[in-house]
Amino acid sequence: MPTLVKLTISLIVILAAAAGYALQAHLGQAGPKYAVLFLGLFMVIAMWLFPEVNRKEIRK
Repeated sequence: MPTLVKLTISLIVILAAAAGYALQAHLGQAGPKYAVLFLGLFMVIAMWLFPEVNRKEIRK
């Protein structure tokens, strides 16, 4: 995946996690707001850390 695409997806996920965190904080829920924050950061880190799977067909 190109770096520009990864950066764009990372930004979207971080913004969505921040919005979810703000919503949960506004509702007064402590546990779910930290879960949303953790999962958002985890998704971004995992996308950059683990390589993309490339499948190659084996000819017989």
